[in-house]
Amino acid sequence: MNLWRASCLVALCLAAALPVHASAGDGKSSKLEYDVVELIPQDPPTWSLTNLFAPITGLFLGGPGYWYSKRVVEIDTTPPGAILDLFYVRRNFQKRYEQADAPARVILPSRIEATSRDTLTVRALLDGHRQQEIQIPIRSRTDRVMIDLAPLPNSLVVFAHTYFAGRGSLVFLTKEALTFRLQKSPEGFGVVLTETADTPEAAEMMRGVESSLIRRVQPQQLGEDLVVRVDLTDLARSDAFETRSRQWDDPVRGLHGFALDLVSRGGDDAAIERARAALARITPGDVSGCALEFDASLRDALDPAALARALTPSGAHTDAYLRAAMKRLGEVSPDGVIRMRDGSRFRGAIPIELMAAATEPHEAIGYLSLLRRFVAELEPESSRRSTLRGLVAPEVAPKRFDQLVDDAEARERGCRGSGGLAASSPH
Repeated sequence: MNLWRASCLVALCLAAALPVHASAGDGKSSKLEYDVVELIPQDPPTWSLTNLFAPITGLFLGGPGYWYSKRVVEIDTTPPGAILDLFYVRRNFQKRYEQADAPARVILPSRIEATSRDTLTVRALLDGHRQQEIQIPIRSRTDRVMIDLAPLPNSLVVFAHTYFAGRGSLVFLTKEALTFRLQKSPEGFGVVLTETADTPEAAEMMRGVESSLIRRVQPQQLGEDLVVRVDLTDLARSDAFETRSRQWDDPVRGLHGFALDLVSRGGDDAAIERARAALARITPGDVSGCALEFDASLRDALDPAALARALTPSGAHTDAYLRAAMKRLGEVSPDGVIRMRDGSRFRGAIPIELMAAATEPHEAIGYLSLLRRFVAELEPESSRRSTLRGLVAPEVAPKRFDQLVDDAEARERGCRGSGGLAASSPH
């Protein structure tokens, strides 16, 4: 026992001469604003032989500070700004939990107050990235950690909303095939796209989305999952509507499509009759004269490939209505001829020629102005822009589409103000 006391005395004397071990750092950490968190369990571990020999072993491990100084670990992530879940674990039991924002400085107990099995578990979470988890032994010499977070392999590239004739669709185009689940809510439902990241372009497309069925669409990235919250109108929340899903591949763009359709349980017979009556009210004046100025202006402002995708049949419920609209274009066009922008002409009364025109609907002169009138005959004024956007430009953000329509209507008004001379020939 006298020998042990002498050893302790020697160790304490050397403590004044030996510096406490610390990381030199790189000179940059002092510029960061650290979130400081103390993660020290209330109950220390039971006494062991480590406590007995610590004054001696500390001499060979860097001085008494190795065992008796509190531990500090600096944690940061790349990309920065992740949320850190911090767990103090002793013998597989959680002793403390705290949460911090990276970069963080975690204050831990001294090594003498920890066992060889005490660990700091760090779980880093950043929206749009895979979560990462690491373990740091409390008795280790680790005092600085950088956690690299990998982006999610899947992302939402395009969001589109279409509504026509009493049906609505929410369309999601992603880089990889996705898995999803629906969560009901008092206001509607949420679409959870697992391990999928949002993009600024897709989020912009969701802003301002509304129709007779959809009140609002709002995306929220929750760690590795993208949650799209859909608030429905009173009509859509009733038992009269149900949701149906469908998936497909877009080989041209290398994307995977997923859609949720809001469908009336009572069928589409009433909507079809209303659509037929609306088409019958469309006149030659809706696809000629100054209306063609609107048609040309809007078409020139839209991306040709995107317009072709929107108007070409794709298995959506709008396909039948678009085909009927093309047929009506042939009926109300001069001489019953559908004129294309490249100079081609197709007689709408001949099925094979009508089918040929329908394969290139984005090139048919007057087709966009006819769809505008078709929508106006079916929808209230407050939702006409949104409905037309869903038909001809679902991949264009609502605010951007509103500006394009404003410009096209201004050009049409200018034509009327000049006596309609600007529209005397087809575009």
